[in-house]
Amino acid sequence: MRIALFTETFLPRVDGIVTTLCYLLEHLKNRRHEAILFSPTTDQIAYAGTPVFDYNGFPFPLYPEFRVTPPTKAVRAHLLRFRPDVIHVLSPVSLGLAGIWYGHRLNVPVVASYHTDVVGYAGYYGLGFLRSPLWAALRLIHNQADVNLCPSLPTRMELEAQGFHRVRIWTRGVDTARFSPTKFSPEWRRRLSGGEPEKPLLLYVGRVSVEKRLAWLHSVLSTIPGLRLAIVGDGPDRARLENLFAGLPVVFTGYLRGEELAHAYASADIFVFPAANETLGNVVLEAMSSGLVVVAANSGGPRDLINHRANGLLFTPESRGDLVRVIRDLLAIPGWMNQLRTAARAEALTRSWEVVFDALLEEYAMLADFATQHPWREIGFYRREGWKARYKGAGLKDHSALY
Repeated sequence: MRIALFTETFLPRVDGIVTTLCYLLEHLKNRRHEAILFSPTTDQIAYAGTPVFDYNGFPFPLYPEFRVTPPTKAVRAHLLRFRPDVIHVLSPVSLGLAGIWYGHRLNVPVVASYHTDVVGYAGYYGLGFLRSPLWAALRLIHNQADVNLCPSLPTRMELEAQGFHRVRIWTRGVDTARFSPTKFSPEWRRRLSGGEPEKPLLLYVGRVSVEKRLAWLHSVLSTIPGLRLAIVGDGPDRARLENLFAGLPVVFTGYLRGEELAHAYASADIFVFPAANETLGNVVLEAMSSGLVVVAANSGGPRDLINHRANGLLFTPESRGDLVRVIRDLLAIPGWMNQLRTAARAEALTRSWEVVFDALLEEYAMLADFATQHPWREIGFYRREGWKARYKGAGLKDHSALY
């Protein structure tokens, strides 16, 4: 197959979307499919054999690391030459709109994937009053796609409640060879713990931004003596957090990649994930695969991964006190941490990227075949009901159970 991908974020930026996309491009190459990628400005001219066409954008005022890249007519010539069987737009809000537009006009099926709880994040930036308009805009965009993919059952239920159509679950996998307890490193343990490797070590990996609620960990460190915390990642909230944690045993590493990141995971004890607005959390799977006990909010996508008190721990989403209690209880019961670490690793071993992406490829193939067999397919950015009804009645199976 020939797949055209549109993304709103790419390397050198590091986040869950970029991680998933890189693994997908590698899988497409391994399965001998052809792809092209349209992205904001990047230092990559190709990735895993996939040509990358990038376009200038402007920094988003509330999050300068994220660049808004307006839809552009320049993609049309590349699409005409490539002749894709399927177009996949990841978290479409700006550049991805061009993928949807030209997908309709070139009679190519469009898959849209929902990755980020944009509406939930708005409240952390003082924009809670925009919740309804944001949902309306996202619903309008996503309902132009032939299939909408999301990473977890809680996210699917929320999207359907907000009027999104044709929603399937496309979960995430993990590289269990890269992220493994065998990557434990005494050197990294000393570095991350500030030179006190014998103390319990908490770890966070991800964007350092206000919606991740990392400030909540101040209560944990202030209440439970002897803990150490390492924060791996970067973002607009780092300076504020460095001031907040001044005098506490916290190490900020900035971004880590590859083997360094694998060593960091495997050398900690507990992975803390305070955010309450996560659609899944690739880092949760990476931590579980590395044999860490994950402590996460009992909301959103992490509930698809964590079986409370069996392979990880969940705390009441809006209670800092419960976060403290859960970690204190974990440390107080001898042997429990090792049991949870073993169970977390076992769960991760069931979640292969290969299985996840092969199911996605089958979804692509069904859409491409259906579009080929039905030349009367509706075309038009605001008119999808005819295609929706025909797709629904065509007997195409829902792959949610496979993801």
